[in-house]
Amino acid sequence: MATYLDKILARHREVAALDDRPLDDLIELARAMPPARGFAAALRTGDGLQVISEIKRRSPSKGDLNIGLDPAEWAASYERGGAACLSVLTDVEHFGGSVADLQASRAACSLPVLRKDFTVSVRDVCDARLMGADCVLLIAAALDPDELVEFHALATSIGLDVLVEIHDEHELVAALSADATLIGVNQRDLVTFQVDHERALRMAGVIPDHAVKVAESGVRGAEDAAALYAAGYHAVLVGETLVTSGDPAATIGLLRGAR
Repeated sequence: MATYLDKILARHREVAALDDRPLDDLIELARAMPPARGFAAALRTGDGLQVISEIKRRSPSKGDLNIGLDPAEWAASYERGGAACLSVLTDVEHFGGSVADLQASRAACSLPVLRKDFTVSVRDVCDARLMGADCVLLIAAALDPDELVEFHALATSIGLDVLVEIHDEHELVAALSADATLIGVNQRDLVTFQVDHERALRMAGVIPDHAVKVAESGVRGAEDAAALYAAGYHAVLVGETLVTSGDPAATIGLLRGAR
């Protein structure tokens, strides 16, 4: 029986299979883009836990979260609150995001921006750079090990940082084989969409110290943030908690102050 993740990936691969744009031309255009804002560097800077604040309109598991949000206003609010970086959903069909959301939010602040999407082809990697993203997400569960190595190498060669998302030790091996130095542990199971808060705590101890460690999904507030910081994470990626907050800037302050 196909899982929800299988259906999402099948749709993205179907679209990618129809994309016949010359790859060499895309790579050349990507390398000609202005310098990216340093995503990983922003997470290494400063004291305490850093926050990657997400522009997220809806989710497959929760439905509409803040479907009518203004990405520019929210990005500016996140920056005022002390966020280190932005994450912007660009998946249209399943998350209600868009390339326009990424471009509007990036233009409204000085923060580095992650393109949050299901990257399944080398052209997807180039597109992240061409739309203005500073970092691209590669999900280990969505790629075979060879794809992960290929996409990671291409991304770094065109000036992107790469957040490699994992769920367990097996996927960590694949991430390290691709030379990942920015590793996110998704607390949400991409098959069941349930959150397992113990997963990130367990994985923190096995990710090498040279990597920037990011905990993703299911961060509900300061208590969760404090536990993740104590476990060794440099940053948390937070979406639902912020886009459903009446005061996202203040919420970021609470997360950053967690000890």
